[in-house]
Amino acid sequence: MLSDPGTARFIAADGKPVTTEIAGWRNAAVISGHWALHGFGMFVVEEKSSGQYVGRVGPWCPPGWPGFEVGWGIAKDFRGKGYAVEAARASINWTFDSFEIDEIMHCIESVNAPSQAVARKLGARKDREIDLFGKPADAWLTSRASWRRN
Repeated sequence: MLSDPGTARFIAADGKPVTTEIAGWRNAAVISGHWALHGFGMFVVEEKSSGQYVGRVGPWCPPGWPGFEVGWGIAKDFRGKGYAVEAARASINWTFDSFEIDEIMHCIESVNAPSQAVARKLGARKDREIDLFGKPADAWLTSRASWRRN
């Protein structure tokens, strides 16, 4: 998924595609390390009919992150098919069931219109502009009080 420049632009820490085995390993280590250190993290999304990897969606809050996030990253071939919305809804439900937090953040770069559309479908509201490690981004919020389970 992260070898695609359009995907890596918004997900990879440096915005560059993952093109080497070691870079892929490091990315996998970060995701699995989040699970090991926090006891939760992004979930793998698979296509039911084929078992193919679709992407990753779920809670994310490493040190220095601007808030408790539920984020999403969907591989290019599976975008526009509802996977991000469906998986994010399940992840938000799980997060509110598992943690005593009042809101969930979705950090979305200001130029990432497809992810903004997902946030809108989830009922999130754009709250403020943030600096996401040197990149301009928007903080979208989903509050526990306004969340409707789907």
